Amino acid sequence: VLALCDHPAILDKSETQGLFRIFTLADYKFSLTIVPLPHVIWLVAFCSADSIERAWQILDQIPGRATGAYSHSQGIKGLRDTIAAGIEARDGFPADPNDIFLTDGASPAVHMMMQLLIRSEKDGILCPIPQYPLYSASIALHGGTLVPYYLDEATGWGLEVSELKKQLETSRSKGITVRALVVINPGNPTGQVLAEENQKAIVEFCKQEGLVLLADEVYQENVYVPEKKFHSFKKVSRSMGYGEKDIALVSFQSVSKGKILFCLTSIIAVIEGYYGECGKRGGYMEVTGFGADVREQIYKVASVNLCSNISGQILASLVMSPPKVGDESYESYSAERDGILSSLARRAKTLEDAFNKLEGVTCNKAEGAMYLFPRIDLPEKAIKAAEAAKKAPDAYYCQRLLAATGIVFVPGSGFGQVPGTWHFRCTILPQEEKIPAIVTRLTDFHKSFMDEFRG
Repeated sequence: VLALCDHPAILDKSETQGLFRIFTLADYKFSLTIVPLPHVIWLVAFCSADSIERAWQILDQIPGRATGAYSHSQGIKGLRDTIAAGIEARDGFPADPNDIFLTDGASPAVHMMMQLLIRSEKDGILCPIPQYPLYSASIALHGGTLVPYYLDEATGWGLEVSELKKQLETSRSKGITVRALVVINPGNPTGQVLAEENQKAIVEFCKQEGLVLLADEVYQENVYVPEKKFHSFKKVSRSMGYGEKDIALVSFQSVSKGKILFCLTSIIAVIEGYYGECGKRGGYMEVTGFGADVREQIYKVASVNLCSNISGQILASLVMSPPKVGDESYESYSAERDGILSSLARRAKTLEDAFNKLEGVTCNKAEGAMYLFPRIDLPEKAIKAAEAAKKAPDAYYCQRLLAATGIVFVPGSGFGQVPGTWHFRCTILPQEEKIPAIVTRLTDFHKSFMDEFRG
């Protein structure tokens, strides 16, 4: 769809000039061939009817039918209509396209909200620990104060409202005005999926305390356990009877993670996750519960960047409106989606089991997202060796692992953790057939490392 939108001439079957590069799909490998003019095979012949129809629909919504021009600062209106319809279909509650701001991935949307919320170092943002470092970095960049709340590892990285209240009261006693709460669901780096009752308690907490709820929901399609289901915070708040005047809520979504967009991205999807279109920089935020005066300021900040890139806007609309039953693409789309998610679930379970067999390592179940965040109890000699090398102990372990095996883990100290504990983040993204070899190398290294520093 994106290719057709970028080069609409190939939608015109009467076009016979020039040479075309033809993509063929065989065993998830691409061959790129330039064919002589008399033997040109039109790209449209390889496209499903619904892909062609969708491209025409999108082009009709773009002024001048050109993806290289600026758009409205919030994004192309027709694409926002599509996204709003997708949100409404997902949640069962109305969504307004005027609440949608299309952005270059979720990160600029987070920065935008931090810029608006933070006035000085006396303004604080409640943020989970462990957390995706975008949040701590953005809070620091805009001059605010990170107010940490710790996820409970013992309960599968649970988010306890009692912990939120404790950190809120502590910060207020220090003169910090806490303005917002960040929730990442499914969790990054921790991989948990919040239960709906837990979400209701979080919504109630934000309402009672007058906090903006910043909901990072970019992994919403990646849920691997049958007993859990993704519910957006907007759906939860509306199901509680709370409307626009009751709670301020910003929801973030991205095309970097989640689900595959079209069959020809199979290889990228296997490597990157489920959309895996990180470099296209597409995403949006849905902004609800703010007055007209605040909305005007949000629009002003969005206008500073003129608009997000058009390719990312198109992809965001495709993410929220995938092929439906009856569409020519639906069967291949759903088969690939289900296959990728099933494979990710198997990979997560294999790695979880492997970590729990390692000496001194414990790992919670990966319920969603694309990560495991095991805890490692390091021998005292290893901790002293790390100190001598002027490294955090978990970073020391990860660097030794990389040098010995080529396996990359990210130290837990990069995400935040309870003081005195050590973790690392592991993705579940390597191809499934490579996981056993990774487990073998990891197991051998870990035994050697623990033997080296034991006693």
